[in-house]
Amino acid sequence: MYRRVLLKLSGESLGGKAGKGLDPECLRKYSKEIAAAAKAGLQIAIVNGGGNIFRGLQGLDKGFDRVDGDRMGMLATVINSLALKQFIKDEGVNAEVFSATPMEPVARYYNRDNAVRVLEEGGVALICGGTGNPFFTTDSGAALRALEIGADVVLKGTRVDGVYTADPEKDPAAVRYDEITFDEAMAKHLRVLDQTAYALCNDGNMPIIVFDIDGEGNLMKLVAGEKVGTLVHR
Repeated sequence: MYRRVLLKLSGESLGGKAGKGLDPECLRKYSKEIAAAAKAGLQIAIVNGGGNIFRGLQGLDKGFDRVDGDRMGMLATVINSLALKQFIKDEGVNAEVFSATPMEPVARYYNRDNAVRVLEEGGVALICGGTGNPFFTTDSGAALRALEIGADVVLKGTRVDGVYTADPEKDPAAVRYDEITFDEAMAKHLRVLDQTAYALCNDGNMPIIVFDIDGEGNLMKLVAGEKVGTLVHR
């Protein structure tokens, strides 16, 4: 169904149940599914969050300057990408880390053509460091990179199985949407992505599928064209 996708993973998802640090079992589980999809012919780029290590906005409450706090958050995404890269390579699929901020030899400086080349050769491109600028979230970074590399869709892996009328972890009466438009999601203040990411995807006609990344085989089901999660579209 899809040729090329941008998979957005939260940092908390890499931290397991605690949502902190790096959980080897979670890394191994996600890498197996990502590698299987890549071997099946899907081109996958990945953008990770960094909230399992440090989130820029949280730093404000601890006395950090917003700009430096966001920079620390960007570095957290690099750590997550390096960890995920190793586990993907352990599954027999090449993976390379690209950073929005120059930091060779830790990661390659992000260049769209080089990242696309990795995808076309059957590898996985992990694009980290957000946009390289403070005041932008990794959701915005994911939307930007998806448009740049010509992805067919943004797959946002979360701890819930789609978009709900309210937070299902807090409101048992919350109802899940099968699909919803960007305008509806923004009008109802559904926090699937931040407003900047919404605007980028809306303007670029880039659909988003929000799905449960922990659901067994969900990524491969999406690749096969099965309806999984919630489709957000223009």
